[in-house]
Amino acid sequence: MQSAPTREGPRVNEEIRVPQVRLIDEEGEMQGIMSTRDALTRAFSSGLDLLEISPTAVPPVVKILDYGKFKYEQQKKKNEARKKQKVIEIKEVKVRPGTGEHDFQTKLKAIHSFLDAGDKVKVSLRFKGREMAHQELGIKMMERIRIEVEEKAKIEQMPRLENRQMLMVMAPR
Repeated sequence: MQSAPTREGPRVNEEIRVPQVRLIDEEGEMQGIMSTRDALTRAFSSGLDLLEISPTAVPPVVKILDYGKFKYEQQKKKNEARKKQKVIEIKEVKVRPGTGEHDFQTKLKAIHSFLDAGDKVKVSLRFKGREMAHQELGIKMMERIRIEVEEKAKIEQMPRLENRQMLMVMAPR
């Protein structure tokens, strides 16, 4: 059995080094199994290239087409796919156990805008000094945030303590 090509992209013309191939002509019709030399002769007589479509098949499937046009179409498809792709970022909002009401509302507004934009939000609550003794304040703060954004977000990671920091990750619904 022939191994897959080692270079980038499919093999073309003389790079196809198998004794027999299954040929598809330029109209897309199956011509059957023939020698690689005959397939190359047919491709060159029509002024086109012989391109290996399925290298792992036995015998490999080749097609007569314009290789430059084929590469252009592939690049176009790749660029189109890249355009449609949405990159999800993780935005971080930092709060403290003693965050005041107005600051809390401001941070909540930021969380809502991040979720509306389709980004994930990581809420980190940092304890300093003796605040570690009152972790229940941090838990209350995280619970309040969770309740406030319940309709817009689903909790991917419930609040958990890591060293002196409590983390919670939310994703938009």
